[in-house]
Amino acid sequence: MIISASRRTDIPAFYAEWLINRLRENYVLVRNPFNTRQVSKIYLTPENVDCIVFWTKNSKPVHKYLDEIDNMGYKYYFQFTVTPYGKDLEENIYDKKEIIETFKILSDKIGKEKVILRYDPVILNNKYTIDFHRKSFEKLCFLLSSYTEKVIVSFLDNYRKILKNIKEQNIKEISKREMMILAENFASIAKKYNLITESCAEQIDLEKFGIEHGRCIDDVLIEKITDSHIKKDKDNQRAACGCIKSVDIGEYNTCLHNCLYCYANIDKYSAFKNYGKHNIISPVLIGGVDCAKDKIIERKNMKSLKI
Repeated sequence: MIISASRRTDIPAFYAEWLINRLRENYVLVRNPFNTRQVSKIYLTPENVDCIVFWTKNSKPVHKYLDEIDNMGYKYYFQFTVTPYGKDLEENIYDKKEIIETFKILSDKIGKEKVILRYDPVILNNKYTIDFHRKSFEKLCFLLSSYTEKVIVSFLDNYRKILKNIKEQNIKEISKREMMILAENFASIAKKYNLITESCAEQIDLEKFGIEHGRCIDDVLIEKITDSHIKKDKDNQRAACGCIKSVDIGEYNTCLHNCLYCYANIDKYSAFKNYGKHNIISPVLIGGVDCAKDKIIERKNMKSLKI
């Protein structure tokens, strides 16, 4: 079983202590986002978890627990997003210089092959132009090329539910031509710094520039990290996504970064309200479980995907 921690929220940045408590207890309760009264009990024993994929914009709070996670026997890697945007789009992100230093510290600690750089998503408006992204991407590759092996890029999708958050920023829909120009620039720059470039959940074919369709939940990397073969069931729930199946243990509307373009966190007020219900010793990320109302489904037979 692959654990995603998490596409829905930034667990390393805001819920690190809760996470280590769940690993110590060897289980987590996860609410179904479409039926919140349905709760799955996921067993997190090292024998049942092949790999944990962390998603973050600030891994620093979880660093102090990594030695313990290693000693427990868990294998993991990080999808670490570093964007060039200001407070106009990312209200609560830490200072970018500090984030870059955090990226370097993490890489030095666990190995650069296990820290994937994400330049995600690319957004265009009058401020964030193609030339702006070209310069920003090159600066980032210059600073971090010794601390990662791969950079993943994606373009903003105009998810219907985030339009109200971004409408005042004059963000434009990126045309195919603009994607091609950006991709050609990104690929050329990444090659200069010996970085592999992949796209994330993009339908457009960019292989002529050397950018392949990526797999953020990456069977090849997981096999390398775990030194074992992994059953390669594709995650068919996400269009144009090459990821293999995983179990996400996060919840929507719980991230405090307040990035206006985020599809997983469309209401900052709900996020702060939900965070106020967080309990580091609760088996579920937000609040608790009402045994009289919640239906708990025990996933006792969720075996390892190793074959």
